[in-house]
Amino acid sequence: MQRAVITGLGAITPIGLTVEEFWANLRAGVSGAGPVTTFDTTGFAVRIACEVKGFNPKTYMDFKMVKRTCRATQFAIAASQMALADADLTIDESNDTTVGVVMNTGGGGIGEMEEGTRRLIEKGPRSISPFFLPSVMPNAVSCLVSLVSGAKGPIITSTMACASGNYAFVEALRLLRLGEAKVVITGGTESCTVPLTLASLGRMGPLSSRNDDPQRACRPFDKNRDGFVYGEGAAVMVVETEEHARQRGAHIYGEVAGGAVTGDAYHLTAPDPSGDGAARAMRLALEDAGMTPEEIDCIFAHGTGTPLNDAVETRAIKTVFGDHAYRLAVSATKSMVGHTLGAAGAISALAAVLAIRDGVIPPTINYETPDPECDLDYVPNVARKQEVNATMINGFGFGGQNVAVIIRKYRAESEGPG
Repeated sequence: MQRAVITGLGAITPIGLTVEEFWANLRAGVSGAGPVTTFDTTGFAVRIACEVKGFNPKTYMDFKMVKRTCRATQFAIAASQMALADADLTIDESNDTTVGVVMNTGGGGIGEMEEGTRRLIEKGPRSISPFFLPSVMPNAVSCLVSLVSGAKGPIITSTMACASGNYAFVEALRLLRLGEAKVVITGGTESCTVPLTLASLGRMGPLSSRNDDPQRACRPFDKNRDGFVYGEGAAVMVVETEEHARQRGAHIYGEVAGGAVTGDAYHLTAPDPSGDGAARAMRLALEDAGMTPEEIDCIFAHGTGTPLNDAVETRAIKTVFGDHAYRLAVSATKSMVGHTLGAAGAISALAAVLAIRDGVIPPTINYETPDPECDLDYVPNVARKQEVNATMINGFGFGGQNVAVIIRKYRAESEGPG
């Protein structure tokens, strides 16, 4: 069976517009949260978010493409170009049909859809661009990455809410194992910090209401957590077969070793309190990778900072890992970048790759008061220097979709799979 290795990285995040800027700030515990700047939040219950700052899409595409793409797609194009450059991979007629794209999202162009509706009502049908619909459809994120890069292999977008970014790597792994592609540009992207979504989530209740202290608002696993901070961004990786990567002499960051998807069949927005679906995803991911629980050093948690999610995830981890759960480092990147929905799992996966590369586990910031229900090692507040050989990245989405992915240090076959 083909092994899948990671050879290129790219990122647009609330704490950095490059991979290394993101990583430096993540290790330093820098929060990307602040007051919403893109619209007037007067009257909103929640007025904070983790926005991407200083992003200029014209750096990565021409004016025409900017006009015809939504912000989530722009993030995906930018991060994919970074990843391809990092992988030193040129796509041309010699290989274009062997390169696929799996770029997932939760909301696609929902923000532009809201703005388009407002324009239609206020100015009439002739104010709407003929390119509006193809620019906001969720699969535009993959299709336009394909168009810009020249990749002509399988082009896929899956929407699995908050687990979308995790699932991108499962889908990429399957394509490579099946021999349907030799290279996959994969990851997640999101930009939905708009009035409609912020109002809806504010009414629903999963968001932190610490409007006066945004940088300390998201506090996964802390006893006084009160919800997540909405975020946006993208993370993209080039994943290819081991054979293809070695033939072209690519630098290998790590290996996508396995992954799994399960369902709760419990509730449209709340996780099953037993943690059954989450635990099954973790257990099946270990089986898919041919690994034991004891081989995992670190979990990049879903860790939203909501009272129910963090307790359920902790319960599921203990179910799967038993006593080893207390020896695991559990890191929650959302404490710094917010909950980026369809990009969340991809951003955490990027952090996992960099943790393996540098032997540093980023902290869970704002962890101040231990919760008896959340009693694991959450790497509180300060990054930890520690060798990392294998990580699990969790993602649990609205609708009861659970995804666990395992990324581990790459070792050639002669060294053993690791």
